[in-house]
Amino acid sequence: MPVQRPSKALLIGLVVSSALALIVLTFMLLSGGPVGFALSALLGVAPLPVLLAAVLSLDRLEPEPKLNLAFAFAWGAGVAIVLGLALSFVGEALFTRAGFGEAVVNDVGTVLLAPVIEEALKGSALLLLLRRRQEIDGLTDGIVYASMAGLGFAAVENVGYYLLAYNEDGAGGALQLFVIRGLIDPLGHPIYTSMIGLGVAYALTRRTAARFAAIPLGYLGAVFLHGLWNGSATTGSLTWVAAAYLVIMAALILLIAVTVVERRQLVTRMGLYLPGYQQTGLITEADVRMLSTLSGRKAARKWARGAGLGRAMSDYQQAATELTMLHLRAERQGMDPVRFAVERDAHLGMMANARRW
Repeated sequence: MPVQRPSKALLIGLVVSSALALIVLTFMLLSGGPVGFALSALLGVAPLPVLLAAVLSLDRLEPEPKLNLAFAFAWGAGVAIVLGLALSFVGEALFTRAGFGEAVVNDVGTVLLAPVIEEALKGSALLLLLRRRQEIDGLTDGIVYASMAGLGFAAVENVGYYLLAYNEDGAGGALQLFVIRGLIDPLGHPIYTSMIGLGVAYALTRRTAARFAAIPLGYLGAVFLHGLWNGSATTGSLTWVAAAYLVIMAALILLIAVTVVERRQLVTRMGLYLPGYQQTGLITEADVRMLSTLSGRKAARKWARGAGLGRAMSDYQQAATELTMLHLRAERQGMDPVRFAVERDAHLGMMANARRW
């Protein structure tokens, strides 16, 4: 399986984004005090393990590189937060100078500026990953990367909101806000930005005319969902909040449906492509059946770990999946025959190396 060297730009982006996130959190600590910050940070981090596990479970068949995932998360937590605050401040200042009152400026900042600016910044993480475009093999990949950026952004933003609530109403205020942001609507930012992820992934993996409109439409979808939620919250009406929540949940169901359909298509393609390599001796009918279901893959890895071959089995499954994805890319986008042969042979080599154990 071909392995890319870590991108220097990606590493620099990861370091810079992480540093900015730490600076923001340090500023919160100094301004809010250790007790309030500790509680806010705990509430901000508490849902993350479950949310990260939920997002990464979408991509179990072909896991994305950890460096790319870390970059997307850090970008949302660092660069997107800092630039989002700066640009929103500038935008609100311009509206104030134009003569608008404080209430209008606050509403414009919440309903218009925040969605437009924040979604552009979170979504830019995917555009920066375009240099690694072979890592985005399908719509699910776009959803996963966008969700990671959204989770990073939400984690740091929530700490700030909880700290503000703590300073105003004490621990009770922070806990009350946590119920809304951490329990009722913890997936807001990942869902919004996943619209952009869908657009970017579609543009990269399809050759239809619609691909040219995919990214702008995805961005507009993200801004709409974000603005809808923020706008409903400013009304103070439970009816509007409930309506916005239902729309966002419908978007979540759509995202899940996309990943399920794509996973089934990948499994079906495995049954079509992989039997063609049986003459190589690297795959059997039993292997195809094992690779074609998540339960079969899990059972095989469990057996292999018991035999001390867990890493070899994981490598074998990953290489077989990458081989299938290679065929899918060639089918959807077209590919130079020489490049296809080089990548195919690399995947087969990985399968051979894993299978000899």
